[in-house]
Amino acid sequence: MSTAYLWVKAFHIVFIAAWFAGLFYLPRLFVNLAEVNADSHAERERLLLMARRLYRFAGLLMIPALVLGLVLWLYYGVGRGPGSGWMHAKLVLVLGAIGYHHVCRRLMRDFEQLRNRRSSRWYRVFNELTVLLFAATVVLVVVKPF
Repeated sequence: MSTAYLWVKAFHIVFIAAWFAGLFYLPRLFVNLAEVNADSHAERERLLLMARRLYRFAGLLMIPALVLGLVLWLYYGVGRGPGSGWMHAKLVLVLGAIGYHHVCRRLMRDFEQLRNRRSSRWYRVFNELTVLLFAATVVLVVVKPF
């Protein structure tokens, strides 16, 4: 393994972890937004500001995570060849994470436009999906079950 490969791999892991940190916390802000009293405009605006900033920051972290992942896959050949079925499953989960990220944007817009119809309990469950997504991805990459 070359030193360059190890650097790319290390930064890929760092950016994935940072992106997911944003995806772990953003729905938690939605839980808080869903619980804000209707007359508490200042708290609502503060939480929305935090959500907007976190969404943008997580989006910025997603880009190098995906680019570095593509470099590992296409340039270094990670997950190619025999016994690389795990990579196909991982790519599905990556698409799921990207989709989850964009669903968060739509949910945030619902809060911005006072159209949220979901309970804080629903957002708590939605928040746990990222843990399952992250755990499944890590298992696929480390264990390579197929």
